[in-house]
Amino acid sequence: MVDQHTPPKWSRYKYPESLYKHGTLLIVLLFLGYSLHFLNVDIPLLLGALGGLVGVVGDRYYPPDVAYVLDRGYLAAILDTLQMSFLGGFAGVCLAIPLAWFSAWNVSPNRRVFFPIGRLGVISCRAIHETIWTILFVSVLGFGMLAGVSALTMFCVGFAGKLFADEIEAIEMGPVEAMRSAGANPFQVFLYAVVPQVRVAFTGIAIYTWDVAFRAATVVGFFGGGGMGWYLKRNVQQLENLRVAAIILSIIAMVLVAEFLSGWLRATVNRAK
Repeated sequence: MVDQHTPPKWSRYKYPESLYKHGTLLIVLLFLGYSLHFLNVDIPLLLGALGGLVGVVGDRYYPPDVAYVLDRGYLAAILDTLQMSFLGGFAGVCLAIPLAWFSAWNVSPNRRVFFPIGRLGVISCRAIHETIWTILFVSVLGFGMLAGVSALTMFCVGFAGKLFADEIEAIEMGPVEAMRSAGANPFQVFLYAVVPQVRVAFTGIAIYTWDVAFRAATVVGFFGGGGMGWYLKRNVQQLENLRVAAIILSIIAMVLVAEFLSGWLRATVNRAK
């Protein structure tokens, strides 16, 4: 008979879980050390270079040319970047919703046809970086905001589509089965059994997608999409370091504003649950 008054022995990890956890950690550390050795990374030299970076920034990028970013032309470029991120995010979210519906295994209209199409669409958009999308669209459409909006759209399709599909696959299947039993078609099931469960989450994901799209819009502009990124590229190539510093500060300021706005909108959506 087991003595019920004997206190149980506590251990953080039980065998063999402890072996798996510590073994995995050891493998990761060994791989990290091998990578540093293989890449010939000189850590003392790297730390010294980071210390010298402060001096370089102070000598070449200070004081920033603030008057340049207050010019009417640059302010118009900021507006272009906002418009580009909004249009790309909106179009990407609209395209991501049907692809997420198709690629969600539990509610896909046809698992043999639509499921592979949805998965392939989302994975293809996620697999290619927004800079590559920009280069591709610039080569086809030319320089300008149309190429930038197209690149951001494809980027947002991959970003939002994956999150949308994960939310759909996590829903309660009771309403879905009830609608199917009543003879509803797949679109009716999605509209009346799936959407009510995910509309709040979809709203938050859409806001977050715009936030990410705005940050990516600067990179897209640098590679030919227009907006603030184009001004940054032009001044970098002309070695206008003081203007580059002012542009970088303006980008940081705009990202902070976008972060605050998206955070406030997401908090409002969460309170509305």
